[in-house]
Amino acid sequence: MAVSSTVKGIVIAALFAAAGIGVYVATTQSEAAPVVAFSSIKGEQSSFTALKGKVVLVNFWATSCSGCMHEMPALIDIHNKYKAQGFETVSIAMSYDPPNYVLSYAESKQLPFLVTLDTQGKLAESFGGILGTPATFVIDRKGKIVRRYLGEPNFAELHELLEAKLAEKA
Repeated sequence: MAVSSTVKGIVIAALFAAAGIGVYVATTQSEAAPVVAFSSIKGEQSSFTALKGKVVLVNFWATSCSGCMHEMPALIDIHNKYKAQGFETVSIAMSYDPPNYVLSYAESKQLPFLVTLDTQGKLAESFGGILGTPATFVIDRKGKIVRRYLGEPNFAELHELLEAKLAEKA
């Protein structure tokens, strides 16, 4: 029995609507940032608990990810623009990224923020099991995840969100 093109269209539209609602819900619900510690490639010890009181951008990336490489200059600009206002960036290289590639990239691009190697995948797991990159999270001053971006973010929207969150008190 053949399914009419109208029915197919309705089913496809319903699937896209459901997916859109899922993305909306996943990106607008606030939940506490994971309670995990990490060490930067420079040996700096930190945790998301220690960063409470700051607005934090967490970016999962890999040197093999073309989207990650494309967005990195914008992330550097964002960090430099807002760092004096209580903003921090935590850049987390995925477990499958060779550490020497990450170190070389971070050094050659003079990344101005915390860069950490998630060699065992524990940080990715603590953020819900990140499998693909880039994936970016915004954490407010209260330690709540307020936005998730899967893929490259809309940077105009991201700037607006960061400015709004930086204007809030902890």
